[in-house]
Amino acid sequence: MFICAFLTACYTGMRTGEVFVLTWDDIDLENRIIKINKTVYAKDNEKKGRWYLGTTKTVGSCREVYICDTLYLVLFNYKKTQNEYKKAYGKKYKQYVLEQVRNKYGKLIEYKVVENNSKSNRAEMVFTRKDGTYSGTDIIRYPFKIIQHELGINCWFYDLRGSFATVSLRNGCEIKDIAEVLGHKRIETTERYYVLSKSEDKKQVTKLFETSRNFNNFNI
Repeated sequence: MFICAFLTACYTGMRTGEVFVLTWDDIDLENRIIKINKTVYAKDNEKKGRWYLGTTKTVGSCREVYICDTLYLVLFNYKKTQNEYKKAYGKKYKQYVLEQVRNKYGKLIEYKVVENNSKSNRAEMVFTRKDGTYSGTDIIRYPFKIIQHELGINCWFYDLRGSFATVSLRNGCEIKDIAEVLGHKRIETTERYYVLSKSEDKKQVTKLFETSRNFNNFNI
């Protein structure tokens, strides 16, 4: 599960909360599109579960992301494996529904992810444990402890978003297109916070200019 979630973030640049809120209704494998329209967050010490679904960070964060060939195979095989787990666990497989949460004025403000075997309003969460248990973003804690403390790599799941932006830009994508995929209204946000610039990248700028211009005929 962690590997599939990791690769989903790698190949889409989605925010952590956007990845782990995904339901299978959000993923259109036939047309190879992921619909991003919500995020997940935790509320500690809540009864009947502590995971809540709310709107995306900004209005512009609602978007559709293309599923590339590599990610398509990953998600297709993962869904197949998840269905096999459902059959193996049978009635013991955990199921969830989305419970509406309204304010005192009756306005719907969010949804709570609640364990329930009811078939109505069922939420087919994508990233769950083998028995169907939904742990929200908690499921990445242990893998990243290993990455950070045992492997000595100082990184976080959210860093995959910056890597996506940087690699895409270095390979010729337009910054405007990258910003739209990331859900940024302003390209300045993408440039300032998500595109990394290393010393080797800066050297490459002058090298590329040098190779594109021939100054051999100048007597300097």
